[in-house]
This record gives sequence, structure tokens and C-alpha cells, in this order.
Amino acid sequence: MESSSEGVARVGDGGVVEDPAHMEASAPEAVVPGAVVQEAVVPEKVVPETVATAVAAIAPASLSPSRAGDFMQCPLLYRFRVIDRLPEKPSPAATKGTLVHAVLERLFDAPAAERTAPRAKSLIPGQWDRLRETRPEVVELFADDPEGERLAGWLVEAERLVERWFTLEDPTRLEPAERELFVEAELDSGLRLRGIIDRVDVAPTGEVRIVDYKTGKAPRPEYAEGALFQMKFYALVVWRLKNVVPRRLQLVYLGSGDVLTYDPVLADLERVERKLLALWEAIRLATQTGEWRPRPTKLCGWCDHQAHCPEFGGTPPPYPLPVTLPVRAAESESGAQGRMGPG
Repeated sequence: MESSSEGVARVGDGGVVEDPAHMEASAPEAVVPGAVVQEAVVPEKVVPETVATAVAAIAPASLSPSRAGDFMQCPLLYRFRVIDRLPEKPSPAATKGTLVHAVLERLFDAPAAERTAPRAKSLIPGQWDRLRETRPEVVELFADDPEGERLAGWLVEAERLVERWFTLEDPTRLEPAERELFVEAELDSGLRLRGIIDRVDVAPTGEVRIVDYKTGKAPRPEYAEGALFQMKFYALVVWRLKNVVPRRLQLVYLGSGDVLTYDPVLADLERVERKLLALWEAIRLATQTGEWRPRPTKLCGWCDHQAHCPEFGGTPPPYPLPVTLPVRAAESESGAQGRMGPG
């Protein structure tokens, strides 16, 4: 997002994103009026919905990009995570992503001139300690590593991801309006959308850029639309809150050193809203019937719930919610579950 009237980023062939120098930070309401802002330890990016709890099961009441993706991938996975709340083991890759996100967020606490790669790397040990305090379950990742060799290698990998970010963006020329911003909007239908935006930049001209960090590699071009689904979701929420279409959506892939950008138009957000409404209707019907069908894909190999999945000979836990609608009635209304694309 340049300081010119265009107010958009220009990314060269592996070059640094051109950003306005010394953008003024704004109060939360100046960026997304009506947004709910919480500490980063509360929403799903830091404390997943998959952590086991002792609370009684309740029907889904809101939709986030992650949970929408779960249902599109496999309705049964959505049920296990949202309704049954089955525990999942932390993974090294996801935990590393959480750690890197925390470091990049905290780096902006420093004055612009001090936002260097060495300073960013120096934040890693402290943020790792904080992560272990707020999410004790991550300690088990290295329980079988008494000498700390795997942990040391894992932390080096995190350092490399942080270093790579400096080849893609220049934090000395950025003043994010928001970091780790929790937003929530209610559509006219009553559906509540919620999520956490890694970074919100606002140009001097008022144009908004939504930025998300990814610690993996950029997808092939044919899968780019799926990767942008989350960003369009966020853009929809911002539009509904502020009545402004974000100028740019930007995905920063630290694993491969790529920057994927997309400039949405109102029609994009309207399509996403229609898709989410149809998706929510399918979720509502599945909730009422208790019929959550598995959808086998290659991703099943990484699923923690094979022991409960019929596709692997398992049995789901007893359905904890009342069934209020016959399965056949639901099928006639909604068709097959989980077959919607992310466009």
C-alpha cells in the first residue's frame, strides 16, 4: 500500500512490498467501527476451539473462516471440533505458526527504526515461554526430547521464517492500524461471522489492506482461490462493519517467500456472503438432524479423529444435541453436505 493515491502494494519479483512510511496507527474503531477487540489469547487462533472442555454441548452460533473450511472439507470434522469438542494434539507446524505470528505482532511494539531481523529473532525465546504458559499442551510436543535437540532445531526453523519475512515486507515503513484484530459482524440473516485479522494497514488516503501471515508455502495458482477464501471472509466482515470494501487482501507466505495479493470488489464479497449463508443453512440442518457425514480426502491422513470416524472403522460419540428434524427432510432441503467450494 503506497502513499500515492493508488494506496496499494506493489510486489516485485521477490522484492520488498512498497508501503507508506510512518503510517499513523488508528484506534480500533477508526479501522473497524463496532468491532469487538479482545486479547490474542482468547480467539481461536491462539486458543483453538478443539481444546477439550467440560462444558455442555451447544448448537453452533457463529462461523469463522476455519470452521467454514472444516465443514467444506468434512462435515463430520466440523461436528467433532465444534459440537463434540474432541481434543486434538498440538502439531509442530501449527504451533510454530502461532509462535511466528506472536513474534511478528510484538515486533511492532518497537519503534520503526528498531524493527530489525535480529530484534525479531530475539523475541522468539520469550514468546515461546509465553506460549507454553498460555497453552501448556504444547509442552508435550517435545516431551521425548530430553536433550532439547529437536526443540533447538524447531526454534531455528522459526527463526528462518521470521528472517524471510524481512525479504517480503519492510516493517520500518509500516505502522499497522491493528494487529491480531478480533472482529465480529452479524448479517441481516442473523448469522454471526467472526475471526482474527493478523494485520490491518490503513493508507493516508484511508484505503484498507488486510494482511495475513502464512508459515507454509504458497499454493499453486489453481488453488489460489481456496487460499483467498479466508481473506474474502475477513473483507466481508470489514465491509459489513464499516461499509467499506478493503482495497487489498494480502497473503504473506513465509515458507516459500511469496506474496499473494488480491483486490476485491463488492461483487466478490456478495458472492462470499451468499455462499456462507448456504453453508450455514447446511450446518443448521445437520445440527437439527444429527447427520454429519464424513467426506474422505487425502487430508484424512492428518486427522486426529480417525478412531471416531466411520471411514476408519470408528464410531462417533453419542450425539449430544437434540434431534429436531428428520434426516430425509434435511436432505430434500439442502442436498449433499460439504460439497461447496471456497469461492
